[in-house]
Amino acid sequence: MGGTGRSVGLEKAREKMAAAGVDPVAIDNFAHYYRLLEHGETGMIPEASIDPVDIESLAGADVDDAVAADAVRKTAVIKLNGGLGTSMGMDRAKSLLCVRRGLSFLDIIARQVLHLRKEYDATLPLIFMNSFRTSADTLAALARYEDLQVDGLPLEFLQNKEPKLLVDDLSPVSWPKEPDLEWCPPGHGDIYTALRGSGTLDQLIEQGYRYAFVSNSDNLGAVPDAKVAGWFAASGAPFAIEAVVRTPSDRKGGHFARRKADGRIVLRETAQTPAEDKEALADLSRHRYCSTNNLWFDLVAMRDTLDARDGILGLPLIKNVKNVDPGDKSTPEVIQIETAMGAAIEVFEGSQLIEVGRDRFVPVKTTNDLLVLRSDVYEIGDDFALTQIAADIPYIDLDDDFYKLVGEFDKRFPEGAPSLAKASSLTIDGDWTFGHGVQFVGDVKLDSSAAERVPAGEVITGEHKA
Repeated sequence: MGGTGRSVGLEKAREKMAAAGVDPVAIDNFAHYYRLLEHGETGMIPEASIDPVDIESLAGADVDDAVAADAVRKTAVIKLNGGLGTSMGMDRAKSLLCVRRGLSFLDIIARQVLHLRKEYDATLPLIFMNSFRTSADTLAALARYEDLQVDGLPLEFLQNKEPKLLVDDLSPVSWPKEPDLEWCPPGHGDIYTALRGSGTLDQLIEQGYRYAFVSNSDNLGAVPDAKVAGWFAASGAPFAIEAVVRTPSDRKGGHFARRKADGRIVLRETAQTPAEDKEALADLSRHRYCSTNNLWFDLVAMRDTLDARDGILGLPLIKNVKNVDPGDKSTPEVIQIETAMGAAIEVFEGSQLIEVGRDRFVPVKTTNDLLVLRSDVYEIGDDFALTQIAADIPYIDLDDDFYKLVGEFDKRFPEGAPSLAKASSLTIDGDWTFGHGVQFVGDVKLDSSAAERVPAGEVITGEHKA
């Protein structure tokens, strides 16, 4: 290994991971990225190296019904479910949050899949990628669905974990007062390593499945739709991602582009954009499409590529600098080595993008998103899929001091979400609590320095200062 201090850091990290029982291929994967970091790799994608992409839309695609039905029968559904919802004040799986009628994200996902199994006479396995922190809660919540697990396949596999590295010398950080904080997940790009290392990839192929549909558990719009499955099967592509047209709220996020050097599609995340290119990143007329994180891949192509590369897909590095205790800026700075699962689009020759409607991208990252999801903007039908009822999705901005944490948010909507179907925007400053059946219409602003209560049945329009 040579005598450099840096390589000593890698050896220490390897030993730490081995002692914690991390899968050997995951350790090799970590070492691959460690060396990139050591050699000064930043993962940056300069604007000058890429061109915008143009893509076909699902609405205009002609998909044969028989092809679609056949594709669904060969598809397995994988949900990324490692998130704890810490930004919303949760300390357990975010997917346990109640959406409506006493149903959580997990309940709705399970029922969506059970409905599609009947509709297409498909086995459609549902498998969760959990973290060590979400596994027990998730399996307990799903236990009520006795038919959910498919014989011979697991209901979950676990994402890997890796040590956080000190910025100064890339050695694994030691934090005795809270040892859990010494570890982080390797980003959702770990799905391919974890799927293979757990044996789940081989099991799926052995049982005759050909395609995987992967999405986030906090996106209830990501139903394993037969038309998309049929489009993917007919395309013959090894890998594809569902894209949506970017809106002003996506300005700061990642986008798709085409690399000039080899013509491959790439996914450029914010963390991979040099400071001088941030304006181009935010240019919605230039870079029109962003990822839904709903992706499709050919299981055999994935296995063969992983085999050819000794289990290391070689996704672009994302170097994330944080504090060892994210909630305490005085704690040492650490690097978290991450990868994004969508970045695998550049690994496969012939990867595709398809533009889908915004109804397939309903992520819940904040309580603002949760309020919209719980409201009458969407209807949840007998198939447990979301249908947007409102003409437009309103812009919501709730006061962080009172609504950011789920517990505080719930206290202020004790009778459930208000009606937002006719709202264009809702901005709340201050501490407002709402009675049953409150309706917002048009652009609404509420502002108060004291606690206020809006009585049941009120219809609110315009600006209100209390």
